[in-house]
Amino acid sequence: MTVTGTEQQQVPWDLSFLRVGTAVTAALTAVAAPVAGLLAGSDAAVAVLLGAAVVTFFFALSGLVIAWAGWHGDAFTLPAALGSFFVKILVLAAVLQSLPADGWVDRRALAWTVVVGALVWSVVQQRWVWTRRLYYVQPPAPPRADRPDRPSTGGSPLPPGGPATRG
Repeated sequence: MTVTGTEQQQVPWDLSFLRVGTAVTAALTAVAAPVAGLLAGSDAAVAVLLGAAVVTFFFALSGLVIAWAGWHGDAFTLPAALGSFFVKILVLAAVLQSLPADGWVDRRALAWTVVVGALVWSVVQQRWVWTRRLYYVQPPAPPRADRPDRPSTGGSPLPPGGPATRG
């Protein structure tokens, strides 16, 4: 949120990284799940699918929570980010602990998928930030179109509506 003079201007939060992160995760999961299934069995393939879904859901949820907090005020973004991270860690620990050791999903493969998925999403977000024009201050207004161009060789500006003069 940026305040200029007496008016308050709302800057929208861009969540387009969610689309890119989801696409990258889907592509990697399409390769990793069959490989895990061939190397470690069907429970590992299910773990890769479940882990990718958990990571995608967690990053999407965090992005939405942080954007919502930023919409209400920039000061709320850090507490929202830290709070959502804390809740996600608790939920992930509860999910991993609730799964039986010899159940239908390989807990170790699930945990590694979550770790790798979080690293992949972090790289996606970093690349997204590094390749965007993100302003930390309000950018200047573009030049007005009704203003005549200045002569390229210096001198005084062209008079409005009149012919160019020498001298």
